[in-house]
Amino acid sequence: MYVIQQLINVLQLGSVYALIALGYTMVYGIIRLINFAHGDLFMVGAFISFVVAAYLKLPFIPTLLISIVAVAMLGVSIERLAYKPLRQAPRVSAVITALGVGLFLENLILLFYPYPRPVPTLLPKIVWNLGGISISFLQVLIIGLSLFLMLILDLIVRRTMVGMAMRAISWNKTIVPLMGVSVDKIISITFALGTGLGAVAGVMYSQAFPVIDPYMGILIGWQAFICAVVGGIGNIRGAMLGGYILAAVQIMVVAFLPSTYRDFVAFTLLLVILTFRPYGILGKPQAEKV
Repeated sequence: MYVIQQLINVLQLGSVYALIALGYTMVYGIIRLINFAHGDLFMVGAFISFVVAAYLKLPFIPTLLISIVAVAMLGVSIERLAYKPLRQAPRVSAVITALGVGLFLENLILLFYPYPRPVPTLLPKIVWNLGGISISFLQVLIIGLSLFLMLILDLIVRRTMVGMAMRAISWNKTIVPLMGVSVDKIISITFALGTGLGAVAGVMYSQAFPVIDPYMGILIGWQAFICAVVGGIGNIRGAMLGGYILAAVQIMVVAFLPSTYRDFVAFTLLLVILTFRPYGILGKPQAEKV
């Protein structure tokens, strides 16, 4: 029973990691950019939900929708203003810009909320006990909603014209405009989808761990980035898989070993995986034209 209880915790944490990791992997797959500001967009989503819930007194669903729309618009704006002018610049310029955007978001939120803030509870505190296993309504919602959104994203990428355009740009960005596809539009849609999923993760995380601060996105963002790399950066299903793998390692280490070993064991295992699979579990080496 104890192991099953920990597996439920793995699914909860892994769902949050996977939603954030999808933002990293989608952006990289389209424009080969590691958006290091993505973890801070996750944080912004949590703070928007806090503002909407605390000051506007709105229930969960409107709060979630407002957070998704606001963060998606912010993500698209950042791409247009900060990343688009650097598409032809050396990659290091875009990476430095992404780090700068993250610092800007952190300090912007810090200006208004310099101390950790408690988030109002928006969901009923219902807990079911099934044969010695406890599962809450919040856990069911996080796992179910995350899996649903990941399924929808997978269908969009694989079954729609927009998804076909995304995959085409990822394969050859030079040829796609000759086929009448607006690269700028598809990149904006990609940023909107990725940051919108990050906002969902932020709202869910703030309900599960209801004290937020402006620096909460740093560590979680790096962990989600590692999930994307381990699963295969640029591969959507790989990002999902990587999220649950990292969560499983962290939860099981805490369950059976001292909690101080959590990150050490987790990242050591992930380094071992990358030693044998440098392109990630589901990633594939990409040949570059020279």
